[in-house]
Amino acid sequence: MENTSSEIEWQNLPYDRWTECHVSSWLRCIGIKENHIVKLAEEEVTGPVITTLQREFLSNTIGMKGGQIEHLLKKRDDLLKSKPNKVKKESDLSEKSKDDIKKELLLPEQEPNPSTQKPCERAERENTTTECSDHSTSTGMTSSFCNYQTFDQREQHYRYVKHDVLPPETGIENMIVPCHEYKSLENAHKLDSKRLQTKLASEVLRFTCACMNMRTNGTIHFGIMDKIRGKHRHGEIIGIPICNREDFVDALDYIEKCFKGSSQQSDARKCIRNPRFIEVIDKETTEKTWVIEYDVVPKASTVKDKLYYVGLPKFSEKDKKVKCEEKVPYHRVGAKTPRIHDDDFFNFIKGLTEKDQQREEAESSSNQTAVDFKEDQKRKLSILLTCGKTHMDNSLFYIIVRNKFHPEHLDSIGFLVNMNLFCVFDFDPDSKTSGLCARYKEHKPATPRFLDDYAMKTADFINSLQLFERTSWIFCNGRNNFPGGDQTCDEKTWIKTRKKKLKKAVSVICNEILPRHSFVVLFLLMSDVEQPLVETFHEFYAEMNGNDFLAVVSESKENYKKWSSLAQVSCDMSTLKEISIVEMPLSHVDATVQSIQLSKNQSTRTLPVLNGGRCFLKSVEEALLDSLEIISVDQCDDTKLEIMSKDEIEQIESYFCQGGKIDWINFWLADKHKCGDIIKRDAYQEAYKILDNIAQHTKVIRPIESVNIYHQPGSGGSTVARQILWSWRTNVRCAVVKQCKEITTVCDHAVRLREHDERDQNNCLPVLLLLEDRNADYIDDLRQELGNVIATKKICQSVVCFILLICNRSNDPGKMCRASSSQTVAVTHELTPAEKPLFTKKLEQLKQHIHPDFILTFVLMSEEFSKSYIKGFVKNLFDNIDHSSLLTRLIRFVALLNCYVEDSYISVSHCEASLGIATIVDRAKYHAFVDHLSEEARLLFIHLRDASTHISSIRIIHPRVAKEILHKLSANLPQSDIAMDLINDKVLINHRFNRDEFLKFIRALFIKRNKKSRGDSKDTAFSPLIEHVSKNIGDVQKAVDLLKAAYLALGKDAYVAQQLAQLLYTKLRFEEALEWAEEAKFLLPYDTFVLDTLGQVYKRWFYHLYDTLEEKEPSPERGTEIIHIALKGISAFRASEKTPKKETVSLNSSYYGEVDVCCRLLKFLSGVDVFSNNTGKSELMQYLLTDYIPAEVKKPWQMFHQQLKGLQKSLGHALECISEDLSYFQTDISEEDEELDARDPEQVYNPREWLTRKSAVYAGFFCIIPDESVQAAESNSTDVAGPAKKLSAFQRQMKTYKLGGGNVTSILSLLYDKDPQRAGKKLETIISMYPENMTWNDLDQTELANFIFCQIALNCTLPGSSKLLSLEKLQELSKRFITKGKNMSSASALFLLSLLFWPETSGELSSAGSRILLSAIDALQRIYEQKIKHVSPRKSRIVTHFFLAKAKGLNKIVHRIAIEKQIKGTLSERKLQWLGGEVWKNREVVQLLKRVEGWTENGNLIVKGGTTDSKIRVFPRYSASLPNGNENVTFYLGFSFDGVVASDIQIME
Repeated sequence: MENTSSEIEWQNLPYDRWTECHVSSWLRCIGIKENHIVKLAEEEVTGPVITTLQREFLSNTIGMKGGQIEHLLKKRDDLLKSKPNKVKKESDLSEKSKDDIKKELLLPEQEPNPSTQKPCERAERENTTTECSDHSTSTGMTSSFCNYQTFDQREQHYRYVKHDVLPPETGIENMIVPCHEYKSLENAHKLDSKRLQTKLASEVLRFTCACMNMRTNGTIHFGIMDKIRGKHRHGEIIGIPICNREDFVDALDYIEKCFKGSSQQSDARKCIRNPRFIEVIDKETTEKTWVIEYDVVPKASTVKDKLYYVGLPKFSEKDKKVKCEEKVPYHRVGAKTPRIHDDDFFNFIKGLTEKDQQREEAESSSNQTAVDFKEDQKRKLSILLTCGKTHMDNSLFYIIVRNKFHPEHLDSIGFLVNMNLFCVFDFDPDSKTSGLCARYKEHKPATPRFLDDYAMKTADFINSLQLFERTSWIFCNGRNNFPGGDQTCDEKTWIKTRKKKLKKAVSVICNEILPRHSFVVLFLLMSDVEQPLVETFHEFYAEMNGNDFLAVVSESKENYKKWSSLAQVSCDMSTLKEISIVEMPLSHVDATVQSIQLSKNQSTRTLPVLNGGRCFLKSVEEALLDSLEIISVDQCDDTKLEIMSKDEIEQIESYFCQGGKIDWINFWLADKHKCGDIIKRDAYQEAYKILDNIAQHTKVIRPIESVNIYHQPGSGGSTVARQILWSWRTNVRCAVVKQCKEITTVCDHAVRLREHDERDQNNCLPVLLLLEDRNADYIDDLRQELGNVIATKKICQSVVCFILLICNRSNDPGKMCRASSSQTVAVTHELTPAEKPLFTKKLEQLKQHIHPDFILTFVLMSEEFSKSYIKGFVKNLFDNIDHSSLLTRLIRFVALLNCYVEDSYISVSHCEASLGIATIVDRAKYHAFVDHLSEEARLLFIHLRDASTHISSIRIIHPRVAKEILHKLSANLPQSDIAMDLINDKVLINHRFNRDEFLKFIRALFIKRNKKSRGDSKDTAFSPLIEHVSKNIGDVQKAVDLLKAAYLALGKDAYVAQQLAQLLYTKLRFEEALEWAEEAKFLLPYDTFVLDTLGQVYKRWFYHLYDTLEEKEPSPERGTEIIHIALKGISAFRASEKTPKKETVSLNSSYYGEVDVCCRLLKFLSGVDVFSNNTGKSELMQYLLTDYIPAEVKKPWQMFHQQLKGLQKSLGHALECISEDLSYFQTDISEEDEELDARDPEQVYNPREWLTRKSAVYAGFFCIIPDESVQAAESNSTDVAGPAKKLSAFQRQMKTYKLGGGNVTSILSLLYDKDPQRAGKKLETIISMYPENMTWNDLDQTELANFIFCQIALNCTLPGSSKLLSLEKLQELSKRFITKGKNMSSASALFLLSLLFWPETSGELSSAGSRILLSAIDALQRIYEQKIKHVSPRKSRIVTHFFLAKAKGLNKIVHRIAIEKQIKGTLSERKLQWLGGEVWKNREVVQLLKRVEGWTENGNLIVKGGTTDSKIRVFPRYSASLPNGNENVTFYLGFSFDGVVASDIQIME
């Protein structure tokens, strides 16, 4: 009773007076799950608490999921907005019994249309107090209203759903509409057969007698609650188990015993129909229960002028017999069936004639042919599929769920081909061989999948399955003629084994892949319906929180009846009817849908061909080239202009003018003069001219050309690039390269596009490829890959095959343009004199039909984004803004991201979550997020829509506007507080849709630095936000707190911890920095960047202690802490050096850190008072290089002796490792690595110069001899042999190091000296350090290698020097190098063997020399393979140091600098000549270098060795440049640390 009382009272009380019980009743009413209601009650959620509920509380404390939270908050908001219900006085309530209230609640004329209201809402009445409209049942499930089965018909597939509620028992309406009576039999069904039949007969015969006397149709239902009992409601379907159906049939045999006279008995038989057994569906149990119904049809011809009497049978427990009561007449009074009392008998008899007449009239009326109401199925289908739009476009995805099609259906699938299908749930195992899948794939590609594919969700799940690239065809019940995957099974087995997989797949699609309201699920019922198909409906209905965006098409009425009877478990019949199209042939569906599709169903598009004609590109062929967006000659011609409204066209134009990305439809509409022209800026004309020169050039320079467009963000560069493609689509084949596509895939697709429907690959139109915002590495790699294909296919080098249109953002486009002026155009915010009148005229045209507020970006562009204009615009907009509102908070967040993170945005789904609003959706109306925006926000936000994922998002209309907004709003709230608010917003951070992308922007906000190389004004040590926050000393802690919060928000991101450590050590907070560096190391224990940061902390700490030391000559005791920190740093760097290298790194940066610390530590040691006197340096050398330990340092430094004595060797080793890596690889660094690299700029960008300088520092410290030899060299003296004779081996090594001859990199760096004479003199001096009378066995292998490198380098700079040895002598010396075994020589030594022993002619080499050469090359390749294991291909670009020339002796060895001197142009242009192979066509280079003859064999490039049998394998620099088959070839030979390589391979004619 208490619960019933609270159910009544909550509607009669203001919500601020509700208790937990009232809240629970309200929650039940709105359909919240019972387990959540219990938890909310336990948390003491009362009425006042309801008004302040937050998402975090509902999600984290109560454990509610998104759908339930959205629904609850929406209903809460509606409750708060609605006016208080009129509260009835207690006296008014007391006047009515609960039965009266029940009747009022359930009166049919008060029941709303179930199609427009949810079950609970149907029982609610505005401004009316009723008994609880909560539909909870005894099981805690929420019930809904349902309808009866059709009267006097037996529908084979009709079912009831347990706990649904039928309309109340009724009286007589019009004789034909049946009255209804319910009997629960909840206990009686357990009776034995005799007693049960007696009970049934008593109820049925009394009801029948009353109906016959009243001349009305009627139905008596068994298994339906006839009263309120416990939590069961009146009319609730409970169902009863049936042991024996015959009992219900045999109960009618009492007619003969109970009715008066044979005539009445015969009439009763005619009027009572046999019982209908209707199954009751119950999800909670497998036990079958039934509702049993008896229809009574008293035809006028049967009952006219008769009054019927019946004596009801009763079972006598005393006699154990059935006895009949006195035979009396019954009638219906309202919903009851009493006997006709004697007082009323006369009047009843008197009224029979009138009843007979009414019955005859009612029958006559019902027998007339009724004109059935035919709903407009075209309109209904259109609304279902477009959600209320006038036509169907690509704004929605479609998911098809279907069973087996008949063969004739396959001719009517054109509408499916033209739909934006995301996936198909297919229950036809033959679909791939002879069904819908096979027919669909004739038009478009589809990827066959199984339910298991959606079970394992990896980080790259969407990309790996290509879910947005092509339709996924999910075979839900096996696939015939396929040995893998699940096999076909029956319904019961499917439920047991695959229902869970289906549930997972549906959940993943609805909750993690597709945004809410971005897709429609269409069920196509073309054959007999089985349970698995219905289970799919249940799952989608549950995951989508109802029937919105669901549609059903059934050609057969019988199939639909079976479907609806099973589906009503989730969705009531009336709602199912609303979303269903029944008895509409699929051919009609096909024609109807195609008539509302914006694009015509074209199976082909056209491309230009070389002869000026056109060729066809089939849709299925185009879809296979999915890394490219191909722009055809007839692009957009399939658009049905006649169904596009004027408003829609204006909206397309205004979206672009507001700052949205231009679409091809903009150009198409402009060409059709349906909207204004699109301004062609001067940059367009310039780019067009460059392209025209390339296309029309009679003598092509290279087969892969490029045009660069650098543009300031928001200046229209992307529009210019697309204008170029649109203009050139009839002359060349045009395509946009999609983001996140593998280079090999793009290359393959580009080649296939070029050669499509062409016969001669040497005579094809070029392909114009647009690449947007790609880094230099990607472009270079794509160019190289395309070049490989051109070489492999033997395409003529004088044919332009591909033109790369590179469109990149840059904050300084002018600078980028100057770097390569012949191929680059710049687009800026400034308008040229020629452009200004064009923008002014266009603006005036736009203002005539679009308000200026809705084309703000165009207005700002016309004003050239002047600072004063933007400032005034933002000021006017925000003068009266409410800074405390959630919307202003959202604007701050978006402005912050847009200001600091390039191309950032926030999804609309995130915005809705942040604002605490739920999007209200019904079938024909979508109250979008924009309706909740203020006028200011609508002007500022531009809506974006991802073309592939359909995720809607917003950003500020322009980056400069975002910057000014942030400046304006940060006057009230500092940027640090805005950022802190953003990353502490758990709703935004944890929101599931587009979460990875959102967190990527957040991460960039705290990690991504400014780089000049990207066009930024300056390099920054930290992200611009952190730089801004920490620029004042007092605000450093704010930056620290921000990074700490970001670290947690991003799930303990190791790289954020690393950044925090770097920030702290730059601010001299070393202990804290150490903690965060250790934290980063704990999270990524094998990451070289993270481990390097730990070393950097100690390095900066050591530097700080050293620089702030007050004593000029500190004591050993005073230096203990400094040495301890320095050695800790060295240990940390060494730990990083020993770690397996990160895949994107070719050179471990920790060697640089170790060298820095070692050099500075040596300097510190030399300043300690013990070693600072006249003999101090000598004593320090003894201490570091021998076992000697001075007494003054013995005790203070007792923990450091071993490490300090190893300094010289470890420093030399680190320098050698850096030199070796620089000898192998080019020194460029990726953008990703730039963000994490903590090295000094010189180490990153000029590592060879840094190495030379540090080598000199290292040698200068350990070289304690006078500098006479150096002075002699500087005075051009050649008499340096004298001093050299006096040097020990160690002194000689240090001296050569100091002069620049200590390692390969330093020696080869001398070749880049702009003054060859100066470099030659230095090399002569270094060579002079080696005495002429010394035996070469006195040199170790490293020294010997350095000596030979000096000889080769000297020959390149001063070929006539007296210090040069002959090639033969150098070959003899190099024979000391070992090419096999454990003691194999270093890579530099093996490199020298390949260089020295390569034969000038194929027959000149002895067998011994040939063995040395082959062995050395083989060993080089083995070392390289070992080294390259952990290096990505992109970062493993090998340096080719030398090339084989036509000259003899040492002169056969030519350094690459000799070739580079012959190449003209800017750095970018020279790089292009190397990449494009033009360098090999340079006349001077051709005269200088020797072409080597060889042949290809089984995919390998071979040359003859020195002997008849020997073969030497040469690796092509670009593997794809090898010709197919076995051919004789010539090529230029290069020497690098991975072996000998071939360039410019040409087939010998």
